[in-house]
Amino acid sequence: MLTRLSAAVVVLMTAVLTGTAAAVPPPPPNPSDAEISASRAEADAKASRVGELTGRLTQAESRLQELFDDLSYKRELANKARVDLETAISEAEAARKDAAAARVQADAASAAVEESRKQLDEFAAASYAQGTTVGSFSAYIGAKSPEDLLARAQMLEAVSASSLNRLDQVTRDQGTAANLDSAARAALKNAEVKQAAADEAKKVADQAQQAAVDAHSAQSAATQELQSNKDAVERELAAARGEVSGLEAQRRQYDQWSEAKRLEDEENARRAAAAAAAAAPRPQAPAPRPIASAPAPSGNRVQTVINRALAQRGVIYAWGGGNYYGPTYGVRDGGVADSYGDYRKIGFDCSGLMMYAFAGVGVYLPHYSGYQYNSGRKVPLSQMAPGDMIFWGPGGGTHVALYLGGGMMVEAPHSGAVVRISPVRYGGIMPYVTRLL
Repeated sequence: MLTRLSAAVVVLMTAVLTGTAAAVPPPPPNPSDAEISASRAEADAKASRVGELTGRLTQAESRLQELFDDLSYKRELANKARVDLETAISEAEAARKDAAAARVQADAASAAVEESRKQLDEFAAASYAQGTTVGSFSAYIGAKSPEDLLARAQMLEAVSASSLNRLDQVTRDQGTAANLDSAARAALKNAEVKQAAADEAKKVADQAQQAAVDAHSAQSAATQELQSNKDAVERELAAARGEVSGLEAQRRQYDQWSEAKRLEDEENARRAAAAAAAAAPRPQAPAPRPIASAPAPSGNRVQTVINRALAQRGVIYAWGGGNYYGPTYGVRDGGVADSYGDYRKIGFDCSGLMMYAFAGVGVYLPHYSGYQYNSGRKVPLSQMAPGDMIFWGPGGGTHVALYLGGGMMVEAPHSGAVVRISPVRYGGIMPYVTRLL
C-alpha cells in the first residue's frame, strides 16, 4: 500500500514538473461587482441623457420645420405682394398717360370754348353795329306792314339759329372739357391710391418675411446647439459603454481562467487518483453526444411618375428650380434661398419636382404648389395611394411631396437639402391629397 502511494506521488510530481497537464497562466484582473454596477449605472445615465436630448432634438427639428413652413408661406406672400406692386405701378403709369392725354383733350376743349365765345361776341358786336338788338322783342317794334314784320321775323330766326348754335357749342365744349378733366383726375387718383396700398402691402409682407427668417435662424441655431450637445453625450455614452464592455470582458476572462483552473485542478486530481490506483484501468470517457444541426435558414403610369421622381434623389434643392424637362437654375427670393445660393444651383424645388415627375405621363403642372393642389381630384388623407400629391400649409401653398406608399414620400424639402425619401410628416398637412391618375 505504501509502495503504491509513493508511486502515485512520484507520477503526480512527474506530471506537474514535466507539464503533462496544460499549465494555467496567472489570473487576469477581476473587477468587482460594484465596479461593474457603477460603470453600468454611468452608461445608463448617459443613455438616458441621450434619450432626453433626442426627444428635445426631435421637438426642435419639428419646430424648425414648422418655422420653415411658415417662412415658405410668408415668402410666397412677399412674392405675391411684389407682383401686385408691379401691377399697380403699371396701372398708375397707364393712368398718368391717360391723364396727360385727357389734359391735352381738355386743353383743346377749353380752346374750343374760347373760340365759340369769341364768335358769339363777334356776332353780338355785329348785331349792335347794325342798330338792332338781335334776338330780342324790340326788333319787331317799328314794323310798317305785315310784310315788313314777316321779313324781320325771318331774319331774326336765321340770326337766332346761328347764335344759338354757337351758344350750344360753347356749352358742349365746356361740358366736354369738364368731363375729361374730372375723369383724368379720378383715374390718376385711383391709380395712385392702388399703388400706395400695394407698396404698403409689400412693406408688410417683407417685414413678415424678415420676421420669419429671423425666427427660423434662431431656431436653427438652437437646433444645432442641441445636436452638438447630443453628439457630445453620445460620445460620452460610447466611452461609458466601452468601459462597461472592458470590465465585463475582464470579468469574462477571469471566469474563463477560473474555469480553466478548476479543470486543471480536476485533471491533476484525476491523475493523482489514477496514479494511486496504479494498476486500475483508466476509465473510458463517455462518447460525446451528437449535436443536432441547426435548421437551414430558410408598370403603369403611376409607377412612371414615381420612378421619374425617385431618379432625382440626391439632386440639390434650388428654390424656383425645375421644369418639365429636369432640374434648372433656382431664382432669388431675397431671403433664405439666397443665403444658400439657390440661384447659382441647378436643382428642384418641391413643385418643380412634381412638374418633372408628372410630365413623364403627359400631365403638365404649374410651378406653384397652391395651384397644383387644385389641379386634380381631392381624396381624403386616410385614403391616399402611391402617386398622390401631399400638401402642407394654407391652400397647399407651403410644400408638396409625392406619396410612395408605406408611409413614405419623395420630396425636394428645403434649401441646403437634396431630393430624398422621407416619412410622411403630419404637422400642418392638408386633410386631402390630390390625385391626377
